[in-house]
Amino acid sequence: MEALQLIALIVAGIGAINWGLVGLAKIDLVALIAGGLKFGEVNSISRVLYIVVGIAGVLAIVLEFTGGNGA
Repeated sequence: MEALQLIALIVAGIGAINWGLVGLAKIDLVALIAGGLKFGEVNSISRVLYIVVGIAGVLAIVLEFTGGNGA
């Protein structure tokens, strides 16, 4: 479970950095990784990446507050 928690925290951290860049400089790393799209454009690859980051964030929060045991 520790590996899953670490992965979730890393992905959530990447998502936080992405949102910080979006807010500060209108640079969307997910869009760039998914095909060099302009700010605000979304394709299916970037949608999947956004969903993965969202799930990782929720998972990181749940694991943090449950001590990583899911209970």
